[in-house]
Order: sequence, then C-alpha cells, then structure tokens
Amino acid sequence: MQRNLKLFIISILLPVGVFAQTGGRTVFNFLSNSSSARIAALGGVTPSIADNDLSIAFFNPSLISPELNNHLALNYTDFYQTIQYGDVAYSHTYDKFGSFVAGMQFVNYGKFTSTDEAGNDIGSFGAGEYALSLGWGRRLDSLFSIGADLKFIYSSLEIYHSYGIAADISATYFPDSRSSLSFVVRNVGRQLTPYQESTVQPVPFELQLAYSSLLRHLPLRYSIVLHDLQRWDLRYNDPSTATSDPVTGETVKQDKLTNLLDEGMRHLVIGLEFMPVKNFTVRVGYNHQRRKEMALDSRTSTVGFSWGFGLRVKKININYARSTWHLNGSPNYISVTANLSDLF
Repeated sequence: MQRNLKLFIISILLPVGVFAQTGGRTVFNFLSNSSSARIAALGGVTPSIADNDLSIAFFNPSLISPELNNHLALNYTDFYQTIQYGDVAYSHTYDKFGSFVAGMQFVNYGKFTSTDEAGNDIGSFGAGEYALSLGWGRRLDSLFSIGADLKFIYSSLEIYHSYGIAADISATYFPDSRSSLSFVVRNVGRQLTPYQESTVQPVPFELQLAYSSLLRHLPLRYSIVLHDLQRWDLRYNDPSTATSDPVTGETVKQDKLTNLLDEGMRHLVIGLEFMPVKNFTVRVGYNHQRRKEMALDSRTSTVGFSWGFGLRVKKININYARSTWHLNGSPNYISVTANLSDLF
C-alpha cells in the first residue's frame, strides 16, 4: 500500500503556516494560528490590547487578569478547501491562586483519498492537530504584568502521530491607561514523539513585540506588532522571479537599501480599530510579509490586507473578519465572547 505522505505533508504545511514560505521549517505550525476574528482583522498577529478580551489574552498570557473572570471565548475559521481551525478558552480567577485561562486549539484538515501503488482508490483518511493549554497571568503593579502558559500538543496525520509540549511567556508594560507594550516569547518547547521514528523537529519558536494605544481625543486605537524577531531575514528567494539584464543576461541584483527595507517591513503588522459608537467597532489591518509572499506579480489585489467588525448584542460580543491570503479567496473568521456572570 502506497501512501503519498510527502504530498500530504506539503498540502498541510503550506496553507496553515502563518507565513507560508517559512511554515515548513517546523512542526505543529497550527500553534501560530489564531482564529480570533479580532486578531485576524488587525493583521493576523496577536496585538497588545488590554481591554479584557479573552481571545487576545489566550495568546498573550500577561493580559490574563481578574477582569476576565468567568469569561468564555469561542473562535472559528473556515479556511481554504476543507480546512477548519479554531479555539475555545475559559478564564477564572481564584482568590488564593490568581487568574487562569484553560483552552484548546484545533485544526481539522479534512478528508483525503488513500490510493495504492497503481492509483486505485482504497478509502479515505483524516488529519488533525490539537493543543490543550493552561495559562496564568498576574498584574505586578500599575505598570507591569506577567504571564505564562503550557501547551500539550497532539498531531495525527493519517497513521502518523506525534506529541509535543510548548510554553508561552510574556510581559506587558502599561505606560498609561490607554497604551500597552508586550514582549512575548512563543512556543518554547519541543517535539516529544516524532512521526514514525523520524528525526525530532523544532516547534515554531517566535519572539514578538507589540504596542497598542487608544488616541486621547479620537475613538481610534492603533496596533503595531513586530513578529519573528528571532530571525532577521524572512524573505524567500525564488529563482524564477529573478530579473536578468537584457544585454548581458546576468541576474540583476536588488539594491541593498531596498533589500534592507523589505527585510524590516516583513516583520511589521499594523492594525486600526475605529469605534464610532459604544457597541460597534470597525477594524482594518495590513500584514506585509503575507502580501510579499502570497501576492501574484500579475495581480496583487488586496492580498495582505484584512478587515472586520465587532458588535455587542445583549452582553455578547460578536466579531467577524475576512483576511485576504490569496486571490483564490478570503477565509472567514467569527468569534463570540461573553462574560458568563453577566449572562447568568
């Protein structure tokens, strides 16, 4: 029986890694995916917004606080083809032990056709990955907060299975009541059990720096996130896109300053939130690396841009977003968060 594992793994890693061209370097890349509609609308990388949104605190544990006590967050993403992923989180504060968030991330890759050596259909199989997590956060004083979480990971790709463990560590500085600056160390861990006795592969370790601020005289919040700070050059060099001199035929090298700016911009994600009324928010975001890697030269369109809105209806927060990854279409994100104490 022939199982085309190579093509199967490629079909998984390319669409699910947060940044497509760097996604194949590690296992468990779904850990980097947030299905929060709010995060997706702001560019797809977790911002530093301390307004008691459990969907953000789930990925930045230093924002876990007593204000999130008894909050529930449900996030779902209808990704490309049959791929679906999401997460669920619940927060509770104990007087003696502090504030905690328990949750689960999942990704379902759908059904695949299994064939023999001759290409005959002999059935189907599924694939999915899961992570159970427990996070803790504490406000040290009016200026600083810290937090950490621990994730237990399970991956099932047809008959191949793998286990892993990872942790996030973060700290947030509050210069004033409207601003916050977070430093996040994501996915410190390892693959415990490799697929079919293969070599142990690294998990998607990442360093992030995020800043957000609400303007004083305008209902507008901006967010700036620098991601993948552990590695400077995030570019993918595709030989097929190289330009040649029409006379000599030699490859034309790009200007060093242009390369430097491009390398720096690929770490940058920008998001804006506009709140014209109390219970309604409009959001837009821009992810430069996604645009550079996924846009086509013939038609760049809105690849790399995202948008969404938030609406509060009867003590329930509903968020929706669309994020353009490719000309093939834009995934839909939907999130529901609520304070259960207000509901019941």
